[in-house]
Amino acid sequence: MPSLFRRIFSRENLIALLLCLLIIALVIVSADSAPQWIYQGF
Repeated sequence: MPSLFRRIFSRENLIALLLCLLIIALVIVSADSAPQWIYQGF
């Protein structure tokens, strides 16, 4: 069982999970101001 736990929570998987959570947080934070920066060039 510890090998399965170690395989799931390896360094690469934790980095990928943190990166995914960071991207999701950035999308949520910038969702309300999306029209301002999407249509800024028009």
